[in-house]
Amino acid sequence: MRLLFKQRLFSWFDSYDIYNESEEIVFTVKGKMAWGHKLEISDRSGRAIGMLEEKIFRFLPTFEMYAYGNYIGCIKKEFTFFKPSFNIDVNGWQINGNFWEWDYTIVDSLGLSVATISKQFDWTDTYVIDVYNDEDALSALMVVLAIDAEKCGRD
Repeated sequence: MRLLFKQRLFSWFDSYDIYNESEEIVFTVKGKMAWGHKLEISDRSGRAIGMLEEKIFRFLPTFEMYAYGNYIGCIKKEFTFFKPSFNIDVNGWQINGNFWEWDYTIVDSLGLSVATISKQFDWTDTYVIDVYNDEDALSALMVVLAIDAEKCGRD
């Protein structure tokens, strides 16, 4: 499944539409008023299915991930001097790649690719997320959203 994560040109809060290869909206992401980032993810029918919430008052950014009301894991930025690095605690996944240039891969505990992420430059930022198992799409999207939120918070 290929997802296209397109940021809206003008938005007061974090707001994104996530499209499939046929340019159909698969997910909608809306920022909620909160301390730190809080993003609600809805399916194509408008039903809330996921939440990404930044934990505040942490030395390094930490985002908790919820799917269908249940906690599924978190992603934390690790302390490094030069190259951004993230620790992910969901499904035994790891992240490898270059976060500055937005080319990275999510792999499972066996080292098999779960998703690859790359960035396209246009009027708005567009991230291409190739997810190898449709069931992992929501969790992979939340990982990408957390890394994007951390980067926006840093910039």
